[in-house]
Amino acid sequence: MAKRNTWEDHYTRRARSEKWPARSVYKLEEIDKKYKLIRQGHRVLDLGCFPGSWSQYCLKKVGPQGDVAGVDLEKPAPLSAPNFRFIQGDILELDPEWLADEIGPRDLVISDMAPQTTGIKIADASRSLELGNRALAFALILLKKEGHLLCKVFQGEDQETFTKEVGRCFDQMRLIRPSAVRKKSKEIYLLGLRLRV
Repeated sequence: MAKRNTWEDHYTRRARSEKWPARSVYKLEEIDKKYKLIRQGHRVLDLGCFPGSWSQYCLKKVGPQGDVAGVDLEKPAPLSAPNFRFIQGDILELDPEWLADEIGPRDLVISDMAPQTTGIKIADASRSLELGNRALAFALILLKKEGHLLCKVFQGEDQETFTKEVGRCFDQMRLIRPSAVRKKSKEIYLLGLRLRV
């Protein structure tokens, strides 16, 4: 008898049937539908873009007049759109100023980045916040005036400090836990609306 995949759920099956690289697309879709983050002609930066679901979703939303740039260590599944650019690199080492010169200003910065988890909650939350801080650093340099940041972090002791920092940089800040987040997961999404300049 085949071993059952305990991670599989209806979102996983739906993603497979709808040809998305990962079930995480439904988290972005839910947030986008509520806050209308991604519009025709928008320019989006997808940090930690592998395996490609978020970039693929954004490409559908921005249309041919917009564009999506994705950054990751690993290249996502082929995205044939001419308005997608992949930049291979480590977000912890990449220079935001260099990236700004390469791809220009953005309407939206999204990050579904997660560290390699160790199972030690404090360590995993700390490493997740490090990635969150990097996403914020990129957003502050690349976002246009009144641009938005959507960023995943793991809940932990220091998350409140990061939440306050995002709130200080944007007109509004929201903490969101989309329905597609697994019940046992510590994932939470921070949404910074309208960058203050």
